[in-house]
Amino acid sequence: MPQLTGLAHITLSVRDRDDSVDFYRDVLGFREYQTKDDSRWLRTNCRHPSGLLLCITEHADHFNARFDHRHAGVDHLAFEVSGLGELEAWADRLDEFEVDHTPIVHCESGSLVMFEDPDGVQLELRCSPEPDAD
Repeated sequence: MPQLTGLAHITLSVRDRDDSVDFYRDVLGFREYQTKDDSRWLRTNCRHPSGLLLCITEHADHFNARFDHRHAGVDHLAFEVSGLGELEAWADRLDEFEVDHTPIVHCESGSLVMFEDPDGVQLELRCSPEPDAD
């Protein structure tokens, strides 16, 4: 089977490109590197220090509907963090930016915090379980 080497980018369709760029920049640390506006869309491409590329697109013919995870498409995005301490620091950062979020949830597959972007897309910050100390 041919191999995949990673995730190239994520493109989100949004109601307000500028609000979304502000959110992903201020809260999650993405940085704009290219803006392309034309008659079809307003688009800004952002890069995170981790290397992840995020394209934020406001379509000219959008109908201003809020995201609904029950419709066909992306249900949510999950970002990996290095460990529980880092996840706790992220929860504190979400509090600083007054972003509503769940408490840290612990389960067999790891720990996570859930919140939403300005369009209602569910986002997760998650870490793998801590290794058992032997």
